[in-house]
Amino acid sequence: MTDTNVYTRQPDKMDYASPIQFRFKIAKLPQVEFFVQKANLPAIRLSSASIPTPHINYPVPGEKIAYESLDISFLVDENLNNWKELHDWMTGLGGVTGHQQFTDMRLAGVDRFPGRNPTAPSETSTVKSAPDGPTYSDATLLILNNKNIVKTEVRFHNVFPVSLGELAYDVQADDVNYLEANASFEYMNYEIVQVSTT
Repeated sequence: MTDTNVYTRQPDKMDYASPIQFRFKIAKLPQVEFFVQKANLPAIRLSSASIPTPHINYPVPGEKIAYESLDISFLVDENLNNWKELHDWMTGLGGVTGHQQFTDMRLAGVDRFPGRNPTAPSETSTVKSAPDGPTYSDATLLILNNKNIVKTEVRFHNVFPVSLGELAYDVQADDVNYLEANASFEYMNYEIVQVSTT
């Protein structure tokens, strides 16, 4: 039977979540994360199935979770370094100039000579990357309390970019609104970790 005692069902904390107290971190994009202005905690959907009966189709929970995209907006620095950081990751994944571009992207930042001095000569050394190392990155949405202390971490696994918004220049603009770009990511899943409950 459901507990209906209103006193025992009261929440311990009455503080509300603030939409402006967060930080977004993504390992592969250090220049982007500093300038992030917006980030979302994506929605999820659970598929459902239907069991036919003589009178109604009886709904039951399905077995597949679908995650919405992870979207961010960030201010662009004047040298376009952070926009280019994302651009290069995407074009590397897509191999715009050929297969070698994808190979170079996957080898970037990987120890090409594990276990030895990379400057030492070797006749048997081979160039290898981790199976999916540079292709993906992990990301974390840090949710802060009203004292800017991290309370919750949303950890995204195997993140990769799928869209990067345009930069629109306009000499007829009435005021200087600094350029802001939008980016969307897909990922395997995310987990919500309570860092502190105090």
